[in-house]
Amino acid sequence: MLSPGDPHSLLQTGHYDKALAASSELSKRRELLVDEKIVRAELLSLTGSIESSLNLAEQLIAKKDLSISQGCRLRDVLGACAFRKGQHTKGAEHYKRGIQSAEADGQLRSECELRVHFLRNQNRYLGPHYAAIDLGLLRRKTYQLADQGISIQFQLLLSELAAKSGLHRRAYKHLDVAKSLIVTVSDRGLHAEVKLAELALAASESNIVDAIHYGLELVALAEETGSSSASFGAATNLGHLLSAQARFDEAASWIQRGLSAHSFGGSEVALRDTLMSLHMATGRELDAGIQAEAISKLLSDTAARDSYFGLWHLLTRVKWLYRIGNAEAGLALALEAIPQIERMADRNLLERMKLLAAEGLGRVGRPAEGVNLMAEAVIANPDPSLEIMVEASRIAGRLTAHDDRAAARAHFDRAGRILQSVGNLTALAEVERDALETIAPADDAPLLTGPGADTPLPLAAKESGRSWHGEDLRPPAAPLTEQIAALVDLAAHPPLLASETLSLIADTHTVLHATIVEIHDDGRRAYLTTIPAAARPAAIDASADAVRMALGRYRDRDYQIAAVPLASPAARATLLSVERLVHTALALAHARHQEREQAALWPEHTPEQQLGLVCGSERMLELITTIRRVAPSNITVLITGETGVGKELFARALHQASARRERAFLPFNCTTVPKEMIDSQLFGYRRGAFTGAHDDFPGLIRAAAGGTLFLDEIGEMSPDVQPKLLRFLDSGEVLPLGDVRPHIVDVRVVAATNADLDQLVGEGRFREDLYYRLNVIPLRVPPLRERREEIPLLVEYFLDKCCREQQKPPLRVADDTLEYLVLHRWPGNVRQLANEIRRMVAMAEPGAVLMPEHLSSEIAAGRRTVPAAARPLASTEVVVRTDQPLSAASEHLERAMIQRALALCDGRHEGAAKLLGLSRKGLYLKRQRFGLE
Repeated sequence: MLSPGDPHSLLQTGHYDKALAASSELSKRRELLVDEKIVRAELLSLTGSIESSLNLAEQLIAKKDLSISQGCRLRDVLGACAFRKGQHTKGAEHYKRGIQSAEADGQLRSECELRVHFLRNQNRYLGPHYAAIDLGLLRRKTYQLADQGISIQFQLLLSELAAKSGLHRRAYKHLDVAKSLIVTVSDRGLHAEVKLAELALAASESNIVDAIHYGLELVALAEETGSSSASFGAATNLGHLLSAQARFDEAASWIQRGLSAHSFGGSEVALRDTLMSLHMATGRELDAGIQAEAISKLLSDTAARDSYFGLWHLLTRVKWLYRIGNAEAGLALALEAIPQIERMADRNLLERMKLLAAEGLGRVGRPAEGVNLMAEAVIANPDPSLEIMVEASRIAGRLTAHDDRAAARAHFDRAGRILQSVGNLTALAEVERDALETIAPADDAPLLTGPGADTPLPLAAKESGRSWHGEDLRPPAAPLTEQIAALVDLAAHPPLLASETLSLIADTHTVLHATIVEIHDDGRRAYLTTIPAAARPAAIDASADAVRMALGRYRDRDYQIAAVPLASPAARATLLSVERLVHTALALAHARHQEREQAALWPEHTPEQQLGLVCGSERMLELITTIRRVAPSNITVLITGETGVGKELFARALHQASARRERAFLPFNCTTVPKEMIDSQLFGYRRGAFTGAHDDFPGLIRAAAGGTLFLDEIGEMSPDVQPKLLRFLDSGEVLPLGDVRPHIVDVRVVAATNADLDQLVGEGRFREDLYYRLNVIPLRVPPLRERREEIPLLVEYFLDKCCREQQKPPLRVADDTLEYLVLHRWPGNVRQLANEIRRMVAMAEPGAVLMPEHLSSEIAAGRRTVPAAARPLASTEVVVRTDQPLSAASEHLERAMIQRALALCDGRHEGAAKLLGLSRKGLYLKRQRFGLE
């Protein structure tokens, strides 16, 4: 029993500093045991003492009397330390050896922990491509383990991968799952990891205010736990975020704080890179160069130079080279880095570097090539992040300034509006600096303009009929086309979509007044921007003539445009066109999101999915491995298993994995035709062979030539036909009825049965020689009750399939409902599960959460908790989930009340109807709708 002050106990609760102090105090009193030394090595790593942790772990791993669990823990320490020092190959080797050891010994928890930590380090130091390779395997093993701590870490890993792939909504979903699981966990170190993920995700979405708030919360957790990763994450992110808000002194303080505690490997590279960016933001290019030199020394190792931190630093270095006027060197560095980044498969980093290279081409006098490269980067990502959109607009401004200053100004204006919206003052200053460098401002207009100005620049230019600098260069459709493209790009970000839409409305001259309305969940309204600026926003919103454009929801707020149109049919028609354009942009953004969600992080199907199977248990995966191994040969396979386990699916999988997959797969159930007709069905017949044989019939065997013949329920085959089948299996010859000449046929035979063929052989009902001829490769498909860990995967698969078949929006299964499905014995196996899901989908309201009350009585009777219908009649409480449509929640409540009323009235419908305040017919109709007897 561990005491609260024991180092191991403190480690488990995430108090690393206190645990390390307790370990040091214990070592003064006596020699530490091996397990206590391992705990100390883990604590040294977690608190940032990398060298001390490495030395101790290397001493301990050399011992010969270590248990498998102890060896795995040490491999975890060695792998983590190696990655943090930039020794990625060495770190990967440690993790692989630990995983192999845990897997061989059947220590699933150690294996899952090592796999999660390995993939997380690969993602952070090498990029998402490396981490996504073994993700499917880890997912199955994590589900099988069902450990809360490992599940949280796995969800955080998925969130990081999704964010790096630009799938922010998916990233938030995984983060929300982790946050829901962490509530009851006492490990404060794990709480810090969740907060760090929340901080990083907010920062990646340019949500600067919230990200700073999360960063300060993380600082408190880092101080409480002593976690080195939490301390580093807080320092790096706060340095970057505060710098973006032009709070440079605070930013520098956090960066220096981080450097004093993290002077090693990639951590120091990241901190110094942030400091280098801060120096450039404050105009101290010389100091930035000093940091660039320091980073070069840190990255002198080839492995570290090609690491994630090393490649990200190249962005800052290229910008610095441009800033000091060495555009040729910056361009060369950017072009050299692009192939390296492509191998890493980090799309965000690749786009940024291509855009910087495009900027460099413009700086060296090759703007046409720059525009082509910029187009290549932008088109490759139809759903870019805000930072990418800003960077693309800024660089488009620089490139178009070579021949069209009005176009350049429009691009700079758009970048400025986005940056003002998210509060990134430092990047805004960079855009303004680029605008000053490339175009000369007009005497009577600010350099950057937006929809909040009394006379927006595009409107003033149109009124004069000339561009701002006195030259009419662009065709009239050019600026409009760019504004439409901006609407499409910003449709996924309602606040920015609102700003861009308001700017477009200002250019159309169709409104008297217009404003952006931000609506909070409690009904409060905020008015962000108004045109003209002197207009009263609340009056616009309250006007009976106001046109309202719904722009979507962002965080916990809804956004819309309220505009009062001119009293002109033409103006109203134009405003309607803007409204339709906005709706189209929103629909396109939704479609893009759905497409990317389907592609997800690992678009390649798993091996079992490629064969049309849904599996997750070790036994089934071993079965699939066997199928793949025997598929290339023509050897006969016998598949056994209970009714409903999916024997035909495995036969099809065998066919799909073989070279015969392009030819026919013919299933034949030996019980579906009379026994006296099996011969003719299989082997065929000649015309006139018997009464009714009017034409030649080749038979199923010849029809399957070159392919696979699946003989289901082979145990029911007539004894008269068995010798003929045996001869075909031995010789490949088929002799149709009425024919005198056999035919050679190349067909693979796969047989299946749910009967005990050994017993049938003993009873003389099945030929022994045929049994041995069929049973060359026996495959037993286990019943569903022996692979319960697959039930969640199967439920998800059948739920999605049935919703599509019945043309219903997606449904969800509540956690307690899933528990009852997992606990059921399923005598009908997978077929019964599929039919249960199909019934539930048919009876459910669109968008409902499937609760235990939706289950059939047979399955509800076997669950662990008491179903609603069986609760004490005195109970008057019903639990209703609020995260579902109102109609579904209402159905859930009505169903429970009807069941209770019927129980109280002993099934008498008239009494139940009276108790519910319904007519007898009304109760009957509701019972029919809900499927209640």
